[in-house]
Amino acid sequence: MTTTAIATRTASTTASTTASTATRTRVTWRSGLVTTAIGAVGTTVLAAILRAAGVDLGVDGEPIPVYAFTQMVALGGLIGIVVARHVRRTTFIRATVVLTALSCVPSVALGTTAADKIGLVITHVAAAAFIVPRLAPRR
Repeated sequence: MTTTAIATRTASTTASTTASTATRTRVTWRSGLVTTAIGAVGTTVLAAILRAAGVDLGVDGEPIPVYAFTQMVALGGLIGIVVARHVRRTTFIRATVVLTALSCVPSVALGTTAADKIGLVITHVAAAAFIVPRLAPRR
């Protein structure tokens, strides 16, 4: 009878430890939102620096407003948090690499000048380089 009680208690402790470890390895909303906010601000600063250097960062002849970089990185980061909480690390990284590459297609196709195209691709890659590794689940 004592052996049964100890075995039950050990199994219970192991199950709660495993559940606790699984919870810690998944990105939390708080850390995800902080990462997204820092990534959005960093990308916006990069866009402002590129704009100050004379790169219009335009699509079809119209310059993209600097605040739009903040909005779109924040949106992408929020989507990334949701995805990261529900898939394995490998799947998340593969998906984000593909999505980052796809997000560069309109910049290359619709950018007005070569400098615009390169600048827009750099902003996409910079945002992904900061956000993706920090959101990737550690399972």
